[in-house]
Amino acid sequence: MLHSQPGPYDVVIIGGGQAALTVAYFLRRTSLSFVILDAQEEPGGAWRHGWNSLRLFSPATWSSISGWMMPPTPDGYPSRNHVVDYLKRYEQRYQFPVERPVRVIAVEHASTGLRMRSDKQSWEAKAVVSATGTWSNPYVPAYPGADEFTGQQLHSAHYLEPQPFKGKKVLVVGGGNSGAQILAEVSKVAEATWVTPTEPLFLPDEVDGRVLFERATERLKAQQEGRPIEQPVGGLGDIVMVPPVVEARERNVLKAVRPFTRFTRNGVVWPNGRESVVDVVIWCTGFRPALTHLDTLGIINTEGSVDVEGTRSVQEPRLWLVGYGEWTGSASATLIGVTRTARSTASEIAAFLGSSSSA
Repeated sequence: MLHSQPGPYDVVIIGGGQAALTVAYFLRRTSLSFVILDAQEEPGGAWRHGWNSLRLFSPATWSSISGWMMPPTPDGYPSRNHVVDYLKRYEQRYQFPVERPVRVIAVEHASTGLRMRSDKQSWEAKAVVSATGTWSNPYVPAYPGADEFTGQQLHSAHYLEPQPFKGKKVLVVGGGNSGAQILAEVSKVAEATWVTPTEPLFLPDEVDGRVLFERATERLKAQQEGRPIEQPVGGLGDIVMVPPVVEARERNVLKAVRPFTRFTRNGVVWPNGRESVVDVVIWCTGFRPALTHLDTLGIINTEGSVDVEGTRSVQEPRLWLVGYGEWTGSASATLIGVTRTARSTASEIAAFLGSSSSA
């Protein structure tokens, strides 16, 4: 539901997922006025669009944002729906001012600071936090012949369940956790081939998101203190052996091949010249920051991100960016990892606007 603009806010937060809510939590501890503009129809952010069987890599206690612990789940790692429900209840718990569905199409300079414009209305603020994440900007690599391929192509962003691919020849492309998890279930109903640029990196069975977050924290501390980074191999992109992936290993399907060279009308051609018939390609090739609303400010760099100091835009000092990945803070695209950058962002905004803050 949209409301009339009461006058300039101190802060507008663009986005309604975990990063937006965590920033809002810390802004609530200041005297600043703010509103959250969420493009989604309902709470939950990008988690609302995960595939049906998606599970987190960490227990609930290690998958929470600031202020309220995620309720435990009886069957190990929290499901997609558990996370969505948690974020919905979190939003209700703190009664954050949220307007949805609002898709901000442009951020512009205004006399009071910055103006956020949708197709129906505008909002003005002295400071802006962009927390739109990456889900709405899926990345698919360019391959010769892709346009002439008559089979189905979809990105993991739009994958829900394996049943539509029953009995088909499917390529699952991408060597990260989404590729491994989707391969694990599609391979039960389809003739699935896993395509990765290099051999996938599997973490030991006992390693989950807790360990990865601890390693990310240690990397940050070492960087801040100027110490060499010495720790075991393993990063947030390595494959976590959640139960479905372990089961796929037991079926001996966690085998990957190197990429094909081009598409044909009915399939793909491999480096040795052999052609395979393919019905479906599922791209598990990641995402890019969703920043088209910032095009109007002319601050998006050649890498498709924004030059920042911490989370603050270098070129537009009234803008902060939270939750997009390592360039906006170590582990900041994770539930547990966004706290650090959300806290510092709220404190910086409070100092910038001359507000008292307990953040």
